[in-house]
Amino acid sequence: MEDACNDQKTLEIPPDCSPKTSQPLSKNAQKKILKQQKFEAKKAEKKALIKEQKQRQAERKRKEWEEKLASLSEEEKQKLIESRKEMRKERVEKRSEERERKIEKLTKAKENGQNIVIDLEFAHLMTESEIHSLVQQIMYCYAVNGRSASPAHLWLTGCQGEMGSQLQRLPGFDKWIIEKENRSYMDALQDQKENLVYLTADSETMLDELDPRKIYIVGGLVDRNRWKGITMKKAEEQGIQTAKLPIGNYMKMSSSQVLTVNQVIEILLSFSETKDWKTSFFQVIPQRKRSEADSEEYQAEDREVSEEKNGESERKKKCIDVPSGN
Repeated sequence: MEDACNDQKTLEIPPDCSPKTSQPLSKNAQKKILKQQKFEAKKAEKKALIKEQKQRQAERKRKEWEEKLASLSEEEKQKLIESRKEMRKERVEKRSEERERKIEKLTKAKENGQNIVIDLEFAHLMTESEIHSLVQQIMYCYAVNGRSASPAHLWLTGCQGEMGSQLQRLPGFDKWIIEKENRSYMDALQDQKENLVYLTADSETMLDELDPRKIYIVGGLVDRNRWKGITMKKAEEQGIQTAKLPIGNYMKMSSSQVLTVNQVIEILLSFSETKDWKTSFFQVIPQRKRSEADSEEYQAEDREVSEEKNGESERKKKCIDVPSGN
């Protein structure tokens, strides 16, 4: 993925999951790992709390339902039960229709959608926990693509080893409408080499537009701070084109221009719909990663647009409410 495109999560590195490399971790990297461990612990605690709250809520609803039924006559009880069954049936039918529309959209995207590759050949540089983090990002990419009005034709290349195993464990992965390749993109798309474009922040070429003929590659690597410049070096060795997202033209980042794989995919999908980089960046990049000045400026613009829309709505309403005078 893009060198400036991975807000990566560094997770705990147990002895049996250490990166397959002799490169030692710096003190900053060690501090980052400890910080991430605390974050993950809080995250797990929050997840358990949410689960407990849902269980309590479900129990409360069950009791309310039983009490409601107990207060009704037999005839009223049957009517209510039938009504509830009908509502459930409608919800199931609605979900089924939505699923069919999603399948149709993604199937069409395989023919005319923007080709985007997620390069999974960096698994040997990551711990098992980092691979798990990347797999979660890929799952989010697929979900976002399915919801997009202009879905892309997504590719996963280099699906092997631990990476492939964790992907296979995802619910419904076998049914995903996505290209899954054990081979590298160079092998899988060897007849398209002239159209391959690796997205990396180290590139000197700015990505102004998305070319439907091009195949954009996003590097799947968690904790890029350990491997700066690796995607650019790889692209140069392979003799393929490179480009970088024009983030600096539209906003200042509060820290490094590092985004997650799913954030880059979401930005590309948003641009496919809006043809507007600024809107795409501000919609996707978290406020905590943007400079305070940029965030305030965008919020002010948002307020102005909202006020204009509200003003227009009020004017239309007044026009409708004005008596004809007849």
